Amino acid sequence: MVDAKMLNKMSSAPGFIAALDQSGGSTPGALRLYGVSETDYQGDDEMFRLVHAMRVRIMSAPAFTGDKVIGAILFERTMDGDVEGEAVPSYLWHKRGVVPFLKVDKGLNAEENGVQTMKSMPELDALLIRGREKGIFGTKMRSVIAHADKAGIAAVVKQQFEVARQIIGQGLMPIIEPEVSIKSPTKKEAEAILRDEIAQQLDKLPAGETVMLKLTIPTVADFYAPLVAHKSVIRVVALSGGYSTADACEKLSHNHGMIASFSRALAENLRVTMSDAEFDASLGATIDQIYAASVNKS
Repeated sequence: MVDAKMLNKMSSAPGFIAALDQSGGSTPGALRLYGVSETDYQGDDEMFRLVHAMRVRIMSAPAFTGDKVIGAILFERTMDGDVEGEAVPSYLWHKRGVVPFLKVDKGLNAEENGVQTMKSMPELDALLIRGREKGIFGTKMRSVIAHADKAGIAAVVKQQFEVARQIIGQGLMPIIEPEVSIKSPTKKEAEAILRDEIAQQLDKLPAGETVMLKLTIPTVADFYAPLVAHKSVIRVVALSGGYSTADACEKLSHNHGMIASFSRALAENLRVTMSDAEFDASLGATIDQIYAASVNKS
């Protein structure tokens, strides 16, 4: 059963979720943006050590607290790491008031029918149990939709909800993330199919079972309002999808009931060469910007 205090915060508190879950494939890009090139490290261990140091710097910054950042999504290695001598999930919740989530997917299959479904996760139950024991509240898993193919989108949503039920069974809160690529030539049409498929799956959930949704900011403002209002959805969060912070925040500000769950847009102005004062000021300004877009709707 999910933690009641964390559930209350995630259901009703103002704020947004920080996505700190770049994994093997996306870590080099995150480090490049931070000012660390591939020539600065050798091998995966050194790469992950550097990205963990970046994440620790973010998580321990003065502005990174539950007042505005209500949740954080972690990569498995980050969950297993520590901050100031304390395990990351415990540090986030007990020291910062931030609800910890865990990215559980293992990457994407090759594109078929205009989508990329998730690779199989045979060890998911073991990971969920380990995450729960470490104080993780919920999980996140990502699929990608490139084209408005009904069969493809239906397959993505069906798989997402099948895994979500497995996660619920382990007492955790699933974040379902069927990302529609912002580069899709049929983005608007794909969103229409996606909304209908998600609604059908939500209606099939047993009474009392709830999920969260992480969706690309829609082409039409408030397009996902029916999902925001669904009785089985405790929160709908938006991914930045490659938009700049300014663009992502502007688009999000027109979608009532959606809050941010940004990754690149959260860290795009941070650099490894910054002094602590510069780093903290830059991160604080970005947190304020994303919080405003999540809370203050026009």
